[in-house]
Amino acid sequence: MGRRILIVLHQERSSPGRVGQGLLRRGCELDIRRPALGDPLPGDMSGHDAAVIFGGPMSANDDLPFIKAETEWIGVPLKEEKPFLGICLGAQMMARHLGARVYSREDERVEVGYYPIRPTGEGRALFDDPQYVYQWHGQGFDLPAGAAQLAEGEEFPVQAMRYGKAAYGLQFHPELSTPMMDAWLTLATQRLSQPGAQPVELHRQGREKHDATLKAWLGRFLDHWLPPEQD
Repeated sequence: MGRRILIVLHQERSSPGRVGQGLLRRGCELDIRRPALGDPLPGDMSGHDAAVIFGGPMSANDDLPFIKAETEWIGVPLKEEKPFLGICLGAQMMARHLGARVYSREDERVEVGYYPIRPTGEGRALFDDPQYVYQWHGQGFDLPAGAAQLAEGEEFPVQAMRYGKAAYGLQFHPELSTPMMDAWLTLATQRLSQPGAQPVELHRQGREKHDATLKAWLGRFLDHWLPPEQD
């Protein structure tokens, strides 16, 4: 039987995208839950081999019951040292759980579109240099104590981190498929008018130029994060 992965999404229409597709191709079973809509989170990881918390339009700083519950719950896979992956909001929740700040820039600049990141010395084995990634966020996070920074950016310095052996946080969105991009650009057009956001045509051009590289990187990352089971 394949490994069972807990997938945490934040809206009814949300999708695990390419991360979900990649896990399915690796023989995994996806247990999709939406705590924002009332789904419970497990008390331990005995029924799951790994967990992924995805992004959403809310903030890790919001005073919402499900935000608080998810942030606290991250301690479950961390304590059990089960593979954990936080993407955008999920990474910010992970940072908050570990005591770090989640913040907006004072100049209100955001990252919405394709932006370059650079590997740190610690992250060079995992990231190509340079690497353009898809971003859709107005907040970032500081590096928690005890975490290793793996990639950095100009506007929001911490772009990827590792905590312990198997917990990762990514500020960017490697899961994004073309239909997901179309939906975001259609349903959240107000984000495109924020300071620092790229116009629609640059999103399209960036995808044509950088998507193949980012898709290949995601495959390598998933193999690193969840190594193939040994026969």
